[in-house]
Amino acid sequence: MPSPQEFAGKVVLITGAASGIGRAVALLMHSRGAHIVAEDKSLTVEELARPGLVPLVADITEDGAAERAVATAIEHFGRLDILVNNAGIIINKPVIDMTREEWERVQNVNVTAAFLHAREAVKAMIPNRSGAIVNIASYAAYQAFPTIAAYAASKGALAQLTRTLALEAIDYGIRVNAVGSGDAVTNILNDVVDDGPAFLADHGRSTPIKRAAQPNEIAEVVAFLASSRASYLVGSVVMADGGMSVTAG
Repeated sequence: MPSPQEFAGKVVLITGAASGIGRAVALLMHSRGAHIVAEDKSLTVEELARPGLVPLVADITEDGAAERAVATAIEHFGRLDILVNNAGIIINKPVIDMTREEWERVQNVNVTAAFLHAREAVKAMIPNRSGAIVNIASYAAYQAFPTIAAYAASKGALAQLTRTLALEAIDYGIRVNAVGSGDAVTNILNDVVDDGPAFLADHGRSTPIKRAAQPNEIAEVVAFLASSRASYLVGSVVMADGGMSVTAG
């Protein structure tokens, strides 16, 4: 069982923290003693403000956003110990209908911003010879479905970024892993359907477990990977997908 204060003294930067999995991670790790910088482009992230939890309104795809986010953690709390690359978007379209701008938007949010935040986080962690990065990937990195080419490609790239960076960072005592998340009841599809959480809850019934995940269920896996309890996990993509990754597709 995790200690009630397993993250005491740790400083955590979380992207996409205004809602869904990111918000659940922020609240869970804060409740276990962590100092949090919660980054999101939505002003609703400011609702998380409380002692030891600093909201940061920012577009993670903008030039310099990663540097500013890491600098915010150091300015407020003196260091950075954990990065959670959670922010992500989906644009559901067949390949022949997708514009270059739409494709690049998905890659910029899901992969490039994660790369830039990880790069700056590792730089900040190296002097401490310790740290953890957890990326939120997806079972879509391994299974194909119509209309999700951009999203699936981005999550596949994020899984490979996780593995490669893990090999580079472990010499500095920094562990890099990912969560292969399944359908979680979040608003990530709100730009695609009228009620993203309801759609995902319904879609989750097709999993072997017969339901979608709640954000806090994925947050628990993130917290485990970020903690000393996962000290021997390096470059792993832990599938928390209700069994989707072991189905025939």
